[in-house]
Amino acid sequence: MKLNREFLHFIEEFRNFFLKFAKLQTNQTTNSIFTMKKIILLFAISFFGLLAFGQQAERGISIIPEPVSMMMKKGGYYVLPNNITISVPTGNEMKFVSEVLTKKLSTAPGKKVQISNNAAKANIVLALNAKVDPKIGDEGYALSVTSRKVSINANKPAGLLYGVQTFLQLLPPQIESDKLEKNVSWQVPQIEIVDYPRVEWRGLMLDVSRHFFTVDEVKQYIDNMVKYKYNMFHWHLTDDEGWRIEIKGLPKLTEVGAWRQEQIGWFGSFSQPDLNAPKTYGGFYTQEQIKDIVQYAKERNIQIMPEIDVPGHSSAILAAYPELACFPETNDKFVRTGAPFLDWNTGGRPAAMFENTLCPSNEKVYEFLDKVMTEVAALFPFEYIHTGGDEAPYTFWEKSDAVKQLMQREKLENMAAVQSYFGKRLEQIILSKNKKMMGWDEILEGGITPTTGLMSWRGVNYGIEASKSGHYVVMSPTNYVYIDYMQGDVTTEPRVYASLRLNQTYKFDPVPEGADGKYILGGQANLWTEQIYNLRQAEYMTWPRAFAVAESLWSPKEKKDWDEFVAKTENHFVRFDYAKTKYSPAIYDPIVKVTREGEQYFVELTPEINGLDIYTSFDSSTPDNFYPKYTKAQLIPKDAVMMRVITYRGDKPIGRLLSISVEDLKKRVR
Repeated sequence: MKLNREFLHFIEEFRNFFLKFAKLQTNQTTNSIFTMKKIILLFAISFFGLLAFGQQAERGISIIPEPVSMMMKKGGYYVLPNNITISVPTGNEMKFVSEVLTKKLSTAPGKKVQISNNAAKANIVLALNAKVDPKIGDEGYALSVTSRKVSINANKPAGLLYGVQTFLQLLPPQIESDKLEKNVSWQVPQIEIVDYPRVEWRGLMLDVSRHFFTVDEVKQYIDNMVKYKYNMFHWHLTDDEGWRIEIKGLPKLTEVGAWRQEQIGWFGSFSQPDLNAPKTYGGFYTQEQIKDIVQYAKERNIQIMPEIDVPGHSSAILAAYPELACFPETNDKFVRTGAPFLDWNTGGRPAAMFENTLCPSNEKVYEFLDKVMTEVAALFPFEYIHTGGDEAPYTFWEKSDAVKQLMQREKLENMAAVQSYFGKRLEQIILSKNKKMMGWDEILEGGITPTTGLMSWRGVNYGIEASKSGHYVVMSPTNYVYIDYMQGDVTTEPRVYASLRLNQTYKFDPVPEGADGKYILGGQANLWTEQIYNLRQAEYMTWPRAFAVAESLWSPKEKKDWDEFVAKTENHFVRFDYAKTKYSPAIYDPIVKVTREGEQYFVELTPEINGLDIYTSFDSSTPDNFYPKYTKAQLIPKDAVMMRVITYRGDKPIGRLLSISVEDLKKRVR
């Protein structure tokens, strides 16, 4: 894609040259009409030849995630005809696939598309295997492009869906446009692809509690997931900042728990809210809306796992039903806004300044949870319900006489055992609904039952331990797949307490060394939304890191290649431009590191990808490629107040202008 952007610029320059040349020639000749015709003909031949070459370069194979096997054929390309017939198996499961192909091929290319059951006369043939191919499983496919047609075969409709996604990625990036795109050569390379996933669970998590996302926004997020062969949507529906799911037997959860005072800024550092201010910020999903989204995802081969986060992260519950707290009489039960209420400077589990945990000794809590899980289980067909279990402060449990009595009665030695008691009772409720429980890795601390699934987020070791003890595990470690972390320099990102660059995300291995692979379900990336106020920012934080996660979960480990992945990522940036999906360009910005030697400070700049040049200034001016090129760590001048940094590829700026105060730089010393 690097070539492509530069090539398109060259074509524009070439066009301008011809226009000037034509004007000059027509002014100098008596036979101007004849000369102009020759010039126009020459220009047309040259321009469209160059354009076709540019598009051919553009269509260098850039499939994310990387397929298991690809073999290019001799003979060039298959060109889409103006009238396309698609043969699709009958059945409701194929409805979405038919709609996707019809819409995509008729919108940007402007083709006339019809669906047929007659494979013999079809240009694009989708077929289910008469005999199961055990190699490709339920989600794999075989795609063949010849000079005459496109064929996709699979054992199940899910495989056909993913084969179609690969086919669309073989087409020019304009296929993602929502309007007719002219002067595009709609062709795909002749190729044979056999493809199937590495792991079963390929997920993204979206937190809709800290900030609410509408039904249409959730669907839009799911639409992008299916393009990259994700099949699991983890829906974080409840937290301290909002309860987002209608529970008809407990109406206050959404009447009270779904709404809070709006505060905007750096989440976690807000002033304490005015309890008398209007509580109009938030929202929730009705049960009909949830059913609609579940069906929408199912059509796209995506299952939805709901998360009801307990016993901690329960401020919204306690705002609605304060009697579920250990200390219900205190006047501190309200939906949190982002103002501090936990002390994280404890070296481990946070301490609570205000109560945000359900009381494990209160029988009303388990009656409440039974009502919640009854309705949740009826709404979500997926076999697991995630119950959180993370970051539950023990502060108010330790003060509670009722909890002390529980410990004595049940012979519980410590607070971890108390949480384990709570978790086991909750699991029995979930099992009674014919579902299984999953939780964050803290639930290991007091012991878990054999049927409990684990999501390993504090690194991979908890997941390795759980897999060895026969528990099913989803790998979701912060140091690889927490995509709420900053992905670029802090001057370009909403400030979060940690960073996660794309190259680190690409190193994610869902089956780490030492784990029992048969108990690793797969992996997922998590998007917590404390600092994400809208869908555009959610897209920005997700992509391109979700490209990297998709390839780690689907593609064979040995097929991963960082430099190739970067080139593909740049191709998909163009696709996202046409799709009007936001993404982060942070890969073009250097990594900034500051060191100190005595009283001197040095700035080290490291590009994340190859082929970039870095230019800087300390005089507050804006550097370009006529400034001295960065070659080694730079000494911060004694009286400098601002450093500016920009990257170039060739003679074109490609990175964002970073403006970093010297005061900020000096604080970065490690």
